[in-house]
Amino acid sequence: MALRFEILGRFNRARAAQLTLPHFVCQTPLFMPVGTQGTIKGLATNQLEEIGCQIILGNTYHLALRPTSELIDELGGLHKFMNWPRALLTDSGGFQMVSLLHLADITEKGVTFQSPVDGKPMLLTPEESIQIQSRIGADIIMALDDVVRTTITGPRIEEAMYRTLRWIDRCIAAHKRPHEQNLFGIVQGGLDPVLRDICVKGLVDRNLPGYAIGGLAGGEDKDSFWRVVAQCTAALPEDKPRYVMGVGYPLDIVVCSALGADMYDCVYPTRTARFGTALVPEMLS
Repeated sequence: MALRFEILGRFNRARAAQLTLPHFVCQTPLFMPVGTQGTIKGLATNQLEEIGCQIILGNTYHLALRPTSELIDELGGLHKFMNWPRALLTDSGGFQMVSLLHLADITEKGVTFQSPVDGKPMLLTPEESIQIQSRIGADIIMALDDVVRTTITGPRIEEAMYRTLRWIDRCIAAHKRPHEQNLFGIVQGGLDPVLRDICVKGLVDRNLPGYAIGGLAGGEDKDSFWRVVAQCTAALPEDKPRYVMGVGYPLDIVVCSALGADMYDCVYPTRTARFGTALVPEMLS
């Protein structure tokens, strides 16, 4: 395990903590801006340091296509590639199952994507996802999970949850750098509390360095979203970081932090800024 998580203060379920990673000591709760292909659009890395950014999120799917993980590895890893001295997290590529579903075919073996670059098929297995992330070299790497929209109902939700648990074992077996990179598992199960409980228990039994709550912020109503976050944070270990994926609206960050979550990511702040809107403290608005 290549992290240390120390809770410094609490208020009811909310907590402030220090998350020590190989490249940086972070203070939580924290927000991670999304640098899909190794850069935050419109900002240099020194500017990100100046505004207090602690972790940048990179996208495994896009980095594997361009510039390729092999090239990043040859150049010394993503930290050197983007001249970033602080922490990095890479997602698994699983989110593209939802966002690019018309280009993807999901089976037990993995996910076959149609490359948006040249149209050729690209198979992303749990093993390949971990191998790509190993070459990229982020502090935190995410297990490949079977992602479905929360608005979907029926047996597909259950299938995805159990497949996520089967895939985590393949990710663990493929993870060769546990003392340099931290593998986080992702809780799936849609809005079904029984499936969420099963997934949480399965992941906790595997004693991972940290846990993410996935499959949310995809169109469900706020009450359902917050209910699932509350359920999962209550069941996840106290001494491990909890990451709610895809959350970037200020109100959601405040509520999820009050429920005991620690980490967030979303394209919302940077995408909104590119369209001319800045998020500022209320006293300055």
